[in-house]
Amino acid sequence: MEPRRRRLRRIGNAGQLDPLEGVANFFDVGIVVALGFLLALLSYMGLAELVQRSDVTLVKNPGTPRMEIIRRKGTRIERYRVSEQQLGGEGVKLGTAYRLKSGEVIYVPESTEESASSAPR
Repeated sequence: MEPRRRRLRRIGNAGQLDPLEGVANFFDVGIVVALGFLLALLSYMGLAELVQRSDVTLVKNPGTPRMEIIRRKGTRIERYRVSEQQLGGEGVKLGTAYRLKSGEVIYVPESTEESASSAPR
């Protein structure tokens, strides 16, 4: 009868479940939920364009002291913030920028003849 008991024990052990077997499934679900939150956050902040493959330049809070320029070129993302520092130096006037009532900014370059004659000497 001894050999028969051993056989039954082996069969009985094969049917038992490992309690940690489902932990791998929780990890997979956690990764999916985290990615969902990341995409929702990017969409909420208006940065969904950063996920796309094309090069993107975004201007956040235009015209305010908190203005930021976010530029993505390839896989590199650069972030620029407006500072209160004023810079000075010598240079040549390149043109004029106009802000329309709609908020759009239009840059009008000066012709080469005008900028050459009005350049400081």
